[in-house]
Amino acid sequence: MIKDLIIFIDSGDTLVDESTEIRDETGTVIHASLFSGAHETMLELYESGYKIALVADGTKASFDNIFKENNLEHCFAARAISGELGKEKPSDIMFLHAMKELGLGDTDKSRIVMIGNNLKRDVVGANRMGIISILAGYSPRYDMQPKNDEEIPDYVIANPSELIGLLNQLDIQVKNRRILNNN
Repeated sequence: MIKDLIIFIDSGDTLVDESTEIRDETGTVIHASLFSGAHETMLELYESGYKIALVADGTKASFDNIFKENNLEHCFAARAISGELGKEKPSDIMFLHAMKELGLGDTDKSRIVMIGNNLKRDVVGANRMGIISILAGYSPRYDMQPKNDEEIPDYVIANPSELIGLLNQLDIQVKNRRILNNN
């Protein structure tokens, strides 16, 4: 069954444990391991009918390598990669590109979530766009204390597997709003 909720998700320190990255001489990631539970979570979300877009800062080659190695490349219906777009999050270009790739418009923002580990990039970008922000609070490399209102996430998860229950609940809320708005 196709879900109403749309998932935008970051890569580094959200799905991928950046401490495991091995890079070649050009700086391209050639190997990286996922956080415990991230692989299973992504597969379950994909198989449950969620549309998932990668919205991440880095290079296409690095993400191609990471997600091919971890057998998750098929999970992404769209990709907004800073190395291809010339801007990093929180730039609205990143989010607008993912929306365009999925055929979404402004009226769809209330059914999009952005999951990421960086308050200044992922959360601020999502909040400025008017989409739901979910902080991957398990990232060991970033400050998790908001410095201003723009950095306050709508939700915080403590590990990747918590996403399934949270996103299923948010999907129900989106469905219920749609029912109410159609009456």
